[in-house]
Amino acid sequence: MQFRELSQEELKFWILLSKTPSLGPIRCHKLLERFGSPKEIFSAPLEELTKIPKIDEKTIRFIKEEVPYISLRQDYELIRKLKIKLIPFSASFYPANLRNIPDPPFLLYERGELERSDENSVAIVGTRKATNYGKIVARKLARELAREGITVISGMARGIDTAAHEGALEEGGRTIAVLGCGVDVVYPPENDSLMREIIEKGAVISEFPLGEKPLAQNFPRRNRIISGLSRGVLVVEAPSKSGALTTADFALEQGREVFAVPGSITNPYCRGSNKLIKEGAKMVEDVSDILEELGFYSIKKEKISSIDPQISFEEKIILNLLSSEPIHIDELIEKTQLSVPKVADILIRLQMKGMIRELPGKLFVKEV
Repeated sequence: MQFRELSQEELKFWILLSKTPSLGPIRCHKLLERFGSPKEIFSAPLEELTKIPKIDEKTIRFIKEEVPYISLRQDYELIRKLKIKLIPFSASFYPANLRNIPDPPFLLYERGELERSDENSVAIVGTRKATNYGKIVARKLARELAREGITVISGMARGIDTAAHEGALEEGGRTIAVLGCGVDVVYPPENDSLMREIIEKGAVISEFPLGEKPLAQNFPRRNRIISGLSRGVLVVEAPSKSGALTTADFALEQGREVFAVPGSITNPYCRGSNKLIKEGAKMVEDVSDILEELGFYSIKKEKISSIDPQISFEEKIILNLLSSEPIHIDELIEKTQLSVPKVADILIRLQMKGMIRELPGKLFVKEV
């Protein structure tokens, strides 16, 4: 994803905005709509701030009385040391899927790199107290999604989340972790090495300011980002009261598809996910259930290992889309979410290898 560095002046006011207490995304967007930028919010006269609906006295007092004395030296040091990027809602590179939810974060902290291809993504969530079966299933489905070029999103929690991230990484795919704390905080602590690998091969993001601890009230807010970034949410093992079910609720509100893996009726950690299926969530027995429902592309029936090992991962994505029926280059670009030059280059390489053929009108077919 193309990124424009914020100036020191812009950086300062966006950080201060994220540190303002009692200022959730909806209230913040009201302020931004009225004043245009964080800088203008903090320099606005007191009487102007009081005119904004639902902006309480505590928030106004913080803006006018405490902000001038806040030091951001430690924030600047962490941003530089950890190569953290700030993505404001106004940026053109703000994630497209997330922009369209009812209450999008006004600012994201990012470690790693979000890419446009991440719009083709599926969230995998579930209980922290997962059974071996649940973790095996989550890892397997994440691997298969990654194999098809789909980004796997989760919350880096223990149990199902960890298994999902690991599965995607094992397949060499992309994965995004959404945290309920600052991106400089490792939670849970045992996932330190996993977090570093996700940063290297995907992204770790949060709407919470640096240093924010993983407080219980942060996780529902985190869950709406997990569902908002994705095209669909898959629940693997969730008890009757579960953050995973909250994520599924957010998904429905945001117009996303909800999927669930059936579990044992004797396992209390499957009651929530089994209930989702009874209420209309699509039951998942195979990754093709997800791909077909979301309109990605059908899984190739032959094993991936049967494809020439010399072709790249992106070439496999294009090859899996092609058949004996002609398909236009524009459709390939739309389905893969790769850039026009990238798709054109891949098509040329596959033609040179004798694996596909171009027909008049920029149509392509797979060689039989």
